[in-house]
Amino acid sequence: MLRPVSPPLSDLRPLGLGEIIDRSATFWRKHLKHLFLLSFGFNLLTYILTKALQLAMQSTLAMLQGATKGEGDLDAALTGYGQFLVMTAGMLVATFWLYWLSTLVVARYVVSAQLGEPVPPAEGLRRGLKRLGAFTGAYALSLPWAVGATLLMSLPGGLVIGAGAAMLGLGGTAGRVAGGIVLVIGTLLVMFGMLGGLLWYLLRFSLLGPVLAMEDLSAVRAFRRSGELLSGRVEPGFFGRVRVRAIILVTVVSVILVAVSLVSGLPALIVQFTYSNPFDPVAMASNPVPQAILVPAELLQVVGQAVFNSMGLVFYALFYLDIRVRREGLDLESRLEARSTSTVAA
Repeated sequence: MLRPVSPPLSDLRPLGLGEIIDRSATFWRKHLKHLFLLSFGFNLLTYILTKALQLAMQSTLAMLQGATKGEGDLDAALTGYGQFLVMTAGMLVATFWLYWLSTLVVARYVVSAQLGEPVPPAEGLRRGLKRLGAFTGAYALSLPWAVGATLLMSLPGGLVIGAGAAMLGLGGTAGRVAGGIVLVIGTLLVMFGMLGGLLWYLLRFSLLGPVLAMEDLSAVRAFRRSGELLSGRVEPGFFGRVRVRAIILVTVVSVILVAVSLVSGLPALIVQFTYSNPFDPVAMASNPVPQAILVPAELLQVVGQAVFNSMGLVFYALFYLDIRVRREGLDLESRLEARSTSTVAA
């Protein structure tokens, strides 16, 4: 297998945000085949988990619908609903685990190439398997932060929902109307709070994968290291704050991923609309799309996501590299190392 061409060490220098985005896109375009192969397996596993959850949801809703009409056992339906909620939580944990693991695997490939020490794509997978224990431990440490941030940011919306429910309890037409409006506002606030918690989580642990990919640290030390790299500033001015730079990067990555998901998901969405409203779970449960038609359309979405999602992972890898160059002089260290090696060889 031919090794990917790496940039000269003279290109290893502090980069502006625009340069990081541009260099990431250029690297992604030149190494698209290898990046696709590294990402596809993770996207496929995520799809399998999501598909299992989707089928479970349809089955659960069908049971609940039948029970409310007196055609089934309500207790069994409620038990099934509880199991579905547990499955949903488990699926979310597994999905994020796969996502962060993919950042580790891709970062090993990308950062090594940027350091002038290109490795074959399989090395990223080997590194992921080697660091699986430390990675899983660090990921487990991150979960309470994710839950805490989501609950905290959703708290205002929850309080508004409580106020709306209290207004409904007062009775009267005006009370019901006002209560309904307040409930809608509270629900929107909760949704925005959950989205904010997710974005904060992606920001706070965006460098966890690259750290574990390139540094031999324990789970606890890697957890702390990822936070240390994101703290403070790397240059004067507002945009010199590392978290501000990371927010811009995560926002760009998120916009790209959302756009790709919408475009690549159009075939599956069109297929679903021909049978029922995909945004109405009850309708989907009563008139499900034949899986023989739906699965191929969804697999097209998986392929599209594997092609473009890897660009976001390259962003994280190059951001990690830029932080180390700015804070630790990694570019100077690499050049001295290369010069020492050349001197010894001579």
